[in-house]
Amino acid sequence: MLANPQPEHPVYSLVMNGEDFQFMKLLKKDKPIYALSDRFTLYRGGNELYKVVNILKNLGQILISSDF
Repeated sequence: MLANPQPEHPVYSLVMNGEDFQFMKLLKKDKPIYALSDRFTLYRGGNELYKVVNILKNLGQILISSDF
């Protein structure tokens, strides 16, 4: 994320360990600033994988409809 060739734009990522999923955002200013989403897990009360897939679908639609 720190190697982003366009440091003026935020960078987004999905970090996972097979059980937990967390979205991250990096703003690269004088000092890198990270923002973390809530942690989604497969083992909490309900299976939150569907929430993660829904978020990824929405992000995909945003990318398809944008001028990236």
